[in-house]
Amino acid sequence: MSAPFPFLDSALPLPARVDDLVARLTLPEKINQLLHENNAVPRLGVPAYNWWNEACHGVGRNGRATVFPQVIGLGATWNRALVQRVADTIADEARAKHHTALAAGRHGQYQGLTFWTPNINIFRDPRWGRGQETFGEDPFLTGELGSAMVRGLQGNDPRYLKTAACAKHYAVHSGPEQERHGFDACPTPKDLHETYLPAFEKLVATGVEAVMGAYNRTLGEPCCGSKFLLGDVLRTRWGFQGHVVSDCGAIDDFHRHHHVTTDAASSAALAVKNGCDLNCGCTYNDLVVAVQQGLVTEAEIEVSVRRLLATKFKLGLFDPPAQVPWSGLSSAVVDCEKHRALAREAAAESIVLLKNNGVLPLRADHESLLVTGPTAASVPALLGNYYGFSPKLVTLAEGILERAPESCRVVYRMGCPLSSPMAPGVNYTFGTAAENEITIAVLGLDPSLEGEEGDTVASPSGGDRDVIELPAVQLDFLVELRKHARKLIVVLTGGSSIAAPEVHELADAVLHVWYPGCEGGRALASVLFGDTSPSGKLPLTVPRRTADLPPFRDYAMRGRTYRFATVAPLYPFGFGLSYARLSYGPLTLSAPTLASHETVVAETTVSNASDRAVSETVQCYLTPPLDWPEAPLATLIGFQKLSVPARTTVAVRFTLPAASFAQIDAAGRSVHVPGAYGLVVGSASPGDLAPALGAPSPAVTTIRLR
Repeated sequence: MSAPFPFLDSALPLPARVDDLVARLTLPEKINQLLHENNAVPRLGVPAYNWWNEACHGVGRNGRATVFPQVIGLGATWNRALVQRVADTIADEARAKHHTALAAGRHGQYQGLTFWTPNINIFRDPRWGRGQETFGEDPFLTGELGSAMVRGLQGNDPRYLKTAACAKHYAVHSGPEQERHGFDACPTPKDLHETYLPAFEKLVATGVEAVMGAYNRTLGEPCCGSKFLLGDVLRTRWGFQGHVVSDCGAIDDFHRHHHVTTDAASSAALAVKNGCDLNCGCTYNDLVVAVQQGLVTEAEIEVSVRRLLATKFKLGLFDPPAQVPWSGLSSAVVDCEKHRALAREAAAESIVLLKNNGVLPLRADHESLLVTGPTAASVPALLGNYYGFSPKLVTLAEGILERAPESCRVVYRMGCPLSSPMAPGVNYTFGTAAENEITIAVLGLDPSLEGEEGDTVASPSGGDRDVIELPAVQLDFLVELRKHARKLIVVLTGGSSIAAPEVHELADAVLHVWYPGCEGGRALASVLFGDTSPSGKLPLTVPRRTADLPPFRDYAMRGRTYRFATVAPLYPFGFGLSYARLSYGPLTLSAPTLASHETVVAETTVSNASDRAVSETVQCYLTPPLDWPEAPLATLIGFQKLSVPARTTVAVRFTLPAASFAQIDAAGRSVHVPGAYGLVVGSASPGDLAPALGAPSPAVTTIRLR
């Protein structure tokens, strides 16, 4: 039986199907296709569709789902393959939930297949509340893990997208949250092309289906209507073929906050003409007026309609379910044991061991444990933001209790509030600590203190943190607790850096577990009791104090992140200990010099002197010539996560093309700069701090570019 319309004939090429459907739509129907909530077109058999869906670290805001570690925790795994497996699993659950909704006749928000994930903004300042949604502060790490997320979400079928991923928020966007609708980010060309754009370019090269524009202006133009960003860079220079979506309500910001237009019709016209195809919001309804006023043409609107319809066809939304892979996935896969096991694995790999004086791993014969602290039994501290929900959320306290030997008595006390002042009077926690062999204090942040504008309830700055120190009530509690605890382990929760040198000094061991997801408690317990050796590495720098940071509103990279900061941090980027004694051998090169068309191979070894097999993330950094203008102190150019068996030495090789050594000049151009370069391969970013904290000394050599 033939299809009633050519666009429904799945045997036709995609462009022909798109052209046929566009030709059958009226102008109002075309305009409606440009809004995130599409009405059905019954006369053509076109179903309703809502483009707005979230999958930050699991299918979000759509009921039951496996909750994986928040993205900053996935960043701490430094594991491309793991991130891709997580994204592929998220896409499985998304497909199952989508087809279940379709079978019930539902086409609402959060039930589609277009996911506004991943957030690949650079976490340039730890005060930004949404930094938890990113992979951290480094452009290379962000591009690599973001690409793995895209590959997992979109799949590798030659015809269909499993789901459609979206790189956001393009571009130069990382707070302050309270000003995001009106500020103008004006980075230098060097900072723009060295820091803020590389991850987006990488995801475009990977084939990401969508790009979301940011709320703010960049270099004077609103990002969702920027001729420079959307036209010159994204489509012309990078060759992006997918569609662009606005952040929600961002088109209204053109006239309400940026004042670059006077009304909704002119805002909508500007956005469409400059390449924003989909409006999350309702401003594009005024395209009817814009056409009447001659501000935009129907032909210009059709350009965006075609891009959006192409995505729908790639998702199989117009094809019989039997032809579309994954349409038979049952809702039974959602939050199934296999998926929870992966969430547990990811959470365990995300945990960063920051200090250990020998108290960890815990022995099997401990008589008693006290678990205390405001986030020990907290569900929000598992979830972060943009989360799904699971009927089995294993808190950190529950995971410890479940794993502890039967002979070990586990006691729980809340200990202190999260951020409000402690009430006067007796606190029995301190006496309880004195009675127990080990005290595990779970401190830090939860999503009430950091997050998106409008999403937090205790942030004084719309989701951001004014200071990055541990809340004062928690620090006061810890100081007193230390006086009574025999052995003190501090577990930090939160999606960003916590400047707490006092914690490092007071505790026998310190771990950062981020927002670890539905299996967070079991993951933490597996590390504490030695079932798993910690292998997480910091995807960001942890400063010693807020005062060490440049002004939050300044988008210059000078003084920021491990690449440009000159003040010694509390913990360096890339740092994280394990339960093994590792050492690096000499670093050798295949050639002492390198021309612009050549490739060099750098080789070293990693030795494990302990009786425990561990995973290690071997990191390769470049240090450019010191006389290069505003040169970064170091730049990550490669990393590998590998297994190092007990009492074994493994070889590591990095194949580095000359392009890895390129520098960005003042005009934002990538250039080959002759001179002497340093190569550092090791367990953390270069410097003396990581070895002083217990990390193995790196392997170092020099190479000359000619």
